[in-house]
Amino acid sequence: MAVAPSSATDSPVPATAPVPTVVSAEANRVIWLLLVAAFVAILNETTMGVAIPHLIVDFGITAVAAQWLTTAFMLTMAVVIPITGFLLQRFTTRAVFTTAMSLFSAGTLIALLAPGFSVLLVARVVQASGTAIMMPLLMTTLMTVVPPHARGRMMGRVSIVMSLAPAIGPTLSGFLLDTLSWRWIFGVVLPIALVALAIGVTWIHNLGSTRRAPLDILSIVLSAFGFGGLVFGLSQIGAAGHGGEAGAAPTGQLPLIVALTVGVLGLATFVWRQLRLQRSDEALLDLRVFRSLNFSLSVAQLAVMSMAFFGVITLLPLYMQNVLGLSALESGLVVLPGSLAMGIAGPFIGRVYDRWGTRVLLVPGAVLVTGILWTFTTLSETTSVWHLLALQTVLSLGLAMSFTPLFTASLGSLQPRFYSYGSAIVSTMQQVAGAAGIALLITVMAAAEAGAGDPATAAAGAAGARAAFLVAAIIASPLIIGALLIRKPADSPAGAPAPH
Repeated sequence: MAVAPSSATDSPVPATAPVPTVVSAEANRVIWLLLVAAFVAILNETTMGVAIPHLIVDFGITAVAAQWLTTAFMLTMAVVIPITGFLLQRFTTRAVFTTAMSLFSAGTLIALLAPGFSVLLVARVVQASGTAIMMPLLMTTLMTVVPPHARGRMMGRVSIVMSLAPAIGPTLSGFLLDTLSWRWIFGVVLPIALVALAIGVTWIHNLGSTRRAPLDILSIVLSAFGFGGLVFGLSQIGAAGHGGEAGAAPTGQLPLIVALTVGVLGLATFVWRQLRLQRSDEALLDLRVFRSLNFSLSVAQLAVMSMAFFGVITLLPLYMQNVLGLSALESGLVVLPGSLAMGIAGPFIGRVYDRWGTRVLLVPGAVLVTGILWTFTTLSETTSVWHLLALQTVLSLGLAMSFTPLFTASLGSLQPRFYSYGSAIVSTMQQVAGAAGIALLITVMAAAEAGAGDPATAAAGAAGARAAFLVAAIIASPLIIGALLIRKPADSPAGAPAPH
């Protein structure tokens, strides 16, 4: 049953909320603060994978148990993100930010002081609860306070967060593990999080209207089983497919099949439930956003790009370490220039979007991404590190030319009252697509390695990488067609025609 809050102090959001003509100084400060908070949260998300071997030794646990530090984080993200649509509708910007950063900071502190594995696992869940709220909050706030003609430039700042944090995370983690200990991964993040929380409590005020959004408990349960089951199942595919590197050993097919079956059935029932509830504006995640063709195409394009992005940043370090013999820190440094270029180009790409629209960016971006993935199918055990660095940098630029216009065009295609739901869906699709990309590429790589002889040899590792990148290139090829279909929404208060 859908339960609406009893308070009637908040008025419903109108179908067409007022859109500002300029970005106020207060709104600009809030956006920068949210960017910093999101950067720290995503940075933390990407540091744990490198630390798992150290944690196995320090805590005396198995690789399978240690892998739960990343799996539990992903599961929590998958469960919480779909609920953010309701949270952003019902509560003020300040309340949501304070809650998110408080959870993240508390989880980071618990992790820093954790006396054992169980406490650290709880800390990761608490961290993920806050992290899951940050990106939807950032994108919804940006769409609310930034006029349509300037959204590309502002969304370009988001691409900095999306690109730099996943690249710097493993590199920073490797440096700290080589020189200090795993606790410093959280020790570096905690002061930044606390400062952001303190500033946010002082600076942030309500930047939009709230409404008495209903809370459907059954939808939350179905969402947890649906998205949680899918992400867990996909993560187990990746872990089982490359046990030695991912930190987990194969444990049989039954848990994987059960998780994916529960995920598919839960998601199907969740969708059915939302379609019923949205008739009376009571859905936890309003799916009427998909009535906008431009939003649907943009989200689909973004999902494929996310599969490529997260799959590649996971696969390349494995290839560099297992085939080329680089250390974890060296492999992180190889991908760092591309991520820096991606972040630096973000604001410029946003200005191009504001001036010229989507095709001038999406078409060459899709060509670059697809072309580099096909080039990756020629990698061998003798490939030059400098050649790999150049390819990764060009790939990053292609992704940068895609992410900014896709974020902006997707949410800009909706009426303001659907921004929070659209942001939640975009973030959820990224999480699921990223997990799918990692699982698929790692599994293909492991299977190809086994078929090439001794998986421990460099030649077999190179064969596995080529096979995985071949699959990625095939999946990415339709991106060029999608780039021709997506357009920039009109710079009007409600954007393009929105769902009714």
